[in-house]
Amino acid sequence: MKILVLGSGVIGTTAAYYLARAGHEVTVIDRQSGPALETSFANAGEVSPGYSAPWAGPGVPAKAIKWMLMHHSPLVIWPMLDWAMWRWGLAMLRNCTEARYKVNKARMVRLAEYSRDCLRNLRAETGIAYDERSQGTLQLFRTQKQLDGTAKDIEILQQYGVPWQLLDQGGYLQYEPALALVKEKFVGALRLPGDETGDCFIFTQKLAKMAEALGVQFKWGVTISSLRKEGSAITGVETDTGLLQADRYVVALGSYSPLLLRPVGVDIPVYPVKGYSITLPVDDAACAPESTIMDETHKVAVTRLGDRIRVGGTAELAGYSLNLREPRRDTLNHVVTDLFPRAGDVGKASFWCGLRPMTPDGTPVIGPTHLDRLWLSTGHGTLGWTMAAGSGKLLADWMDEGMPGGKPEIDTEGLSAERYRPA
Repeated sequence: MKILVLGSGVIGTTAAYYLARAGHEVTVIDRQSGPALETSFANAGEVSPGYSAPWAGPGVPAKAIKWMLMHHSPLVIWPMLDWAMWRWGLAMLRNCTEARYKVNKARMVRLAEYSRDCLRNLRAETGIAYDERSQGTLQLFRTQKQLDGTAKDIEILQQYGVPWQLLDQGGYLQYEPALALVKEKFVGALRLPGDETGDCFIFTQKLAKMAEALGVQFKWGVTISSLRKEGSAITGVETDTGLLQADRYVVALGSYSPLLLRPVGVDIPVYPVKGYSITLPVDDAACAPESTIMDETHKVAVTRLGDRIRVGGTAELAGYSLNLREPRRDTLNHVVTDLFPRAGDVGKASFWCGLRPMTPDGTPVIGPTHLDRLWLSTGHGTLGWTMAAGSGKLLADWMDEGMPGGKPEIDTEGLSAERYRPA
């Protein structure tokens, strides 16, 4: 088949690679000059299936109020007359029950664990390198209440066979010895040894080259204006270079996906949640993180990427604004200097932000739609890098379902846009 992929972030590029590997004629279009130049550019660097969990959960509304009152707040909401934001927020609140949390987390872990395996296979098959490390994630707790709250997550980790370790101070220092300088600040940690780290931008750039070697065409600097719909089918994509047509269309435009889909009657509750990062050079390797640290209080990740440290986090609801706000930088600076005071100089750090495409239930939207020829891979939120390889492989297999070797390798229940359609 001739397939047109809209978007060249890590999600669109992995989809293109796996579709081409399955024998399809694939073209990718993007408004940027190359792959991974927006949300995939400088994320936290975590490949964390064990940390895959929806933001919506029991007690989150009360926590959100507390977070917004903190000096270094993990959450900022800018009051706006934006019906999409308020609708998304209300839908998220409806998912803040224990029953919904378990369903949503189970879906996310299923895809994330599969994706981690796909990434490992891809690395073995191609030799792709991207400052990767396979030393796990350490979730740090500053209070006993936070540590006790891991019980529900551990229950789901056990359900899916995800390895985990609950550690006291002496335990987590075995894996992150640089934390010895600040060990009095934390009561314990949850370690997820199956998690990995790596530079999403480097990975996507290299995978795009590999996709080109398989025949994928990338068309840069192309602005998409609309989808052409005829009856119950999508028949083309209107762009500033003219109408582009294919047998299938994959929308992988992250936060911008719903803007393109809504006019043709596909309504998915994806909304941009801005995240920030800083990247600084390592000055003293012995005082720097070995892998990824997640500060549970501030919801900020500190990740080692080669000779750099990436610090990523915070959640800002501000529509599609890409303004870099200094208070968010202050929070990231605070966390990395609080955890690793001798690792590097934040004065040398670069500052970045990107729009995470979030769904209210946390699970991305992957698969076919009720419109013929139209497929989606979007809404991955903070886990696009974690779920990218699995999303691409799943999409390619799902699209080829019914053909030899085309059956999806995991259950697709609850992953498509169908879960949002009225009963």
